[in-house]
Amino acid sequence: MGVTEWWRRITGKEGSAAPKRPTTTTSTGAGRRGAAPATKAGPTKAGPAKSGPKQATPRKSTAVSKPTGRPGRRTAPDPALPVMGVDTCRTGWVGAVLDPSGHGTPHLFVKPTIAELVAEAGPLAVVAVPVPIGLPDESRREADRQARTFLGPAGAAVVPTPVRDAVYAATFGEANQVNRAKIGAGVAQQAYALRPRIVEVDAWLRQDLPFTVVEVSPEVSFAEMAGAPLGSRRRSHAGTEERRTVLADHGVVVPGALPVGVATDDVVDACAAAWTAHRVKTGQARSLPEQPETFSDGIPAAIHV
Repeated sequence: MGVTEWWRRITGKEGSAAPKRPTTTTSTGAGRRGAAPATKAGPTKAGPAKSGPKQATPRKSTAVSKPTGRPGRRTAPDPALPVMGVDTCRTGWVGAVLDPSGHGTPHLFVKPTIAELVAEAGPLAVVAVPVPIGLPDESRREADRQARTFLGPAGAAVVPTPVRDAVYAATFGEANQVNRAKIGAGVAQQAYALRPRIVEVDAWLRQDLPFTVVEVSPEVSFAEMAGAPLGSRRRSHAGTEERRTVLADHGVVVPGALPVGVATDDVVDACAAAWTAHRVKTGQARSLPEQPETFSDGIPAAIHV
């Protein structure tokens, strides 16, 4: 009796065949003779497996419901209170609060929403924002036209305001289609990029606020300060220095330290808005047009300078 046969007897495996070597399946082994069936690595029901590329999902609509309330009441400016100029920034909004004298270095605040920004700033007389207030229904705004004329060759700094239905359209393509049907022109990419801020302010203005709110255009404010439109590009180093100088000539010193997420041109523009806000408070400002337009939203539309 050989050793192998003796071992099979004492282990109870007499006559059994030698164990087969396990077979493995590879991506190239399917359909080959002797290849093992594929293992159940994913769910048995229809649907994406846990591993593998992520499946694309349909693009969601970005349409926003239009606010239905009428504009809230505004408190007349209190000369004893500071004013705030506002600009958009990467993290939301930056506000430059200028003391009641209208001179000095503004104090900066940064918040994700306009409501949080004004709440953080405390009591204010005037808030000046750089987004359209008062959206047209089926026409161009006179405020935009006059501001562009005032700036001359630099008029492109004032982006035409889309009609209300275009602002609240779900996609850029739909906004273009709506705007063309209403006024014969599409929507500028820059205007559509500003759409979330326009929608935010449009809803914010439907409540009573303890201060006056006005629309401004920083480049129009700078042109008013300098006596003529500025020739330098606002985001260039030369443009920043020119605008700092113009503000300093009018008693407003741009802060040197910038908050996180805020660019220099954002702060400079907020300071220009604060300068105009102070002029509104003291009755020195004028508006484009002189008599604001009013559309179906009931909000007076004019750029103050």
